[in-house]
Amino acid sequence: MLDGTKLYGLDISRASFVKACGGPCTEGCVTLARIGDDAWALGDSKRPEAEPLRFTTEELDAAGIDPARFGLSV
Repeated sequence: MLDGTKLYGLDISRASFVKACGGPCTEGCVTLARIGDDAWALGDSKRPEAEPLRFTTEELDAAGIDPARFGLSV
């Protein structure tokens, strides 16, 4: 498993973010991208200047976030 402290060292400049809303969201404010093996970036489309937060798959799972629900493979 990837050490969580190294997540911010990963280059996300080519990451492909998808809408990751949990309901009938029309604004798509939460975005999610795979940034490496066992590594994810969670962004906010309403604040594109803000650095996306980064998580391991285990951390997303603990938060109840399943990337497969949004078309991303785990």
